[in-house]
Amino acid sequence: MSQATKRKHVVKEVLEEYVVPSPQQQIVRVLGTPGNNLHEVETAKGTRFLVSMPTKFRKNIWIKRGDFLLVDPIEEGEKVKAEINFVLYKDHVRYLKKEGLWPEAFCDTAESQPSSEASREREQTAAHSSGEEDSDDDSDLFVNTNRLRYGCTESEDDSEEEAAVTSDQDEEEK
Repeated sequence: MSQATKRKHVVKEVLEEYVVPSPQQQIVRVLGTPGNNLHEVETAKGTRFLVSMPTKFRKNIWIKRGDFLLVDPIEEGEKVKAEINFVLYKDHVRYLKKEGLWPEAFCDTAESQPSSEASREREQTAAHSSGEEDSDDDSDLFVNTNRLRYGCTESEDDSEEEAAVTSDQDEEEK
């Protein structure tokens, strides 16, 4: 089987099939990717561990922070305790919720992501329909979910202190 044919079948399987987790499988959320086809995940109970990506998914399916996975446990693993069996997308999550198989701990995170996107779209359409253009609004930019967001604000006190230090240094140099 050629590489392209294999990729086509793997992608079709992930996107079109709806799976129900077996008793030994569990649903986890991706927290990060340390590398070497390993992903740090968290269970609904809050347990964190590493999972490995099987070779059939490598270079075919991409996983990012916040995605949900269906994993099979590995008994002999110390650090890597499971292997990815299936990647769960929005349609899969809806199906599992409808079946009553979705963990309660993940209900708020799975629902918060689409609603924030929807509210952002509503704000953009409202701004465009009223004719206002805000050049400082960055909500239309691409948001990389693989990077943590750091809030940084600069207060007036900080800038005044920096100006005073700079002027003191200038006086000392003279």
